[in-house]
Amino acid sequence: MLSTLEPKFTWQIFNDICKIPHPSHHEQMITKYIVDFANSHHIAYQIDKAGNILLTKPATKGLEHCPSIALQAHMDMVPQKNEGTVHDFLTDPIQAYVDGEWVKAKGTTLGADNGVGLASALAVLIDPTVEHGPLEVLVTTSEETGMHGAFGLQPNWLKSKYLINTDSEDEGEIFTGCAGGVDFTTTFAITYAVMPEKHDCYMRISLKGLKGGHSGCDIHLGRGNAIKLMARFLAEYAQDFSFRLADIQGGSLRNAIPREAFAEISLNKQDLPKLESIIQQYKSTLKNELGSVEPNIEINLSDVDETKVRRVLTTEHQNKIINWLNSAPNGVVRMSNQIHGVVETSLNLGIVNIKENQLYVNFLIRSQVDSAKDAVVSTLISLSQLVNSNYEISGGYSGWEPKLDSSLLQLAKDKYHELFSQKAKIMVIHAGLECGLFKQSYPDMDMISIGPTIVSPHSPDEKVNIQSVHRYWDLLIAILKSATLLK
Repeated sequence: MLSTLEPKFTWQIFNDICKIPHPSHHEQMITKYIVDFANSHHIAYQIDKAGNILLTKPATKGLEHCPSIALQAHMDMVPQKNEGTVHDFLTDPIQAYVDGEWVKAKGTTLGADNGVGLASALAVLIDPTVEHGPLEVLVTTSEETGMHGAFGLQPNWLKSKYLINTDSEDEGEIFTGCAGGVDFTTTFAITYAVMPEKHDCYMRISLKGLKGGHSGCDIHLGRGNAIKLMARFLAEYAQDFSFRLADIQGGSLRNAIPREAFAEISLNKQDLPKLESIIQQYKSTLKNELGSVEPNIEINLSDVDETKVRRVLTTEHQNKIINWLNSAPNGVVRMSNQIHGVVETSLNLGIVNIKENQLYVNFLIRSQVDSAKDAVVSTLISLSQLVNSNYEISGGYSGWEPKLDSSLLQLAKDKYHELFSQKAKIMVIHAGLECGLFKQSYPDMDMISIGPTIVSPHSPDEKVNIQSVHRYWDLLIAILKSATLLK
């Protein structure tokens, strides 16, 4: 029923996008859709070496004298699904549906982040009722996994002095700044030993049911990190019996708070009742500590065929891994002194897994202040050196500094007040928007970010508010129509 919602062109295009697999780094089909869209509507377009697409359209009659404005969105989505959901993000469509005031997806991320923004930008190009000056629509690749498209953006491509990013997630808030970020990856070389003879039981511990969410927008909400909670269990509770660790896995994306973690251990079957008792004790502890924000935490035991796995980690490497994960920092590091209620610096322990005799641990660090971001990196380097692990720092980008005297910001504020008889909030987001990278190539570009209300992005609980999409659209077209007021 999405195609029956208003504004109709935005929802019809978003409905099309939901049918097209487009996780990060697998954007061939969505690229083809945009190219076919441009050709069918006689819209000029170019594609650069990074796969970014730039569509251009002349002004509507009477607005030729307006300054050119660029609308910007990214084409990829975060692929997350609930355990038990059968879905292949490379082949299957997103099953989007209307639930009261919201649009949701069945068991997976919806892709409203940034699919609705992309749909609205394309809708502007074909809606005959929209009045606008010269338009550019920039669609970037693989934003969710390191902003690869923005990093590889062709220089001097955009001609617009003004840019509206469509990737924020709170209608009624106009964003004029964002955090910078950097990836930190640690790898441990590990060795194995034969499973002890007395160990006749091989079990899988599953910690799941957490909300997860966006590692920037949701990092301050006190939600549990499944990797950290599993490490705490192994370091603090599981020491009451003799076990050997064979595998540990958790999280799947560096910019999503981990919802699930798994550990496989060997033990003596006579210790199984003790393990079950300890798990119940830990569940009670977590319910007391996190129950108000994480009411659905589960910790389950299941059998694993021990004939398939005969090796476990050496005691030395088992202790090193558990203690390192348990001591690794995670979450909010500092709140902003300049902007009340905004996180200044944070980090997300997003992924842990064992592959080819190596433990792989990935963090995403965010901060409005580059030196504070560097300080967190320094902490992780020190921890890595304590255990002689290798580390890599990659994908660093600076934040987008607020420009409160922006004429585009002032126009957006004025139009919001005219439309809705209330003031928009001027905000800085603790997440990475591509605007920070655009500023490096286009230092004089005047930018804002707006969008509809999207709850729980980067998780299967993601949903977008239908009325907020209408209000966001009304604001967007009001700005475009009034572009002559820009200085």
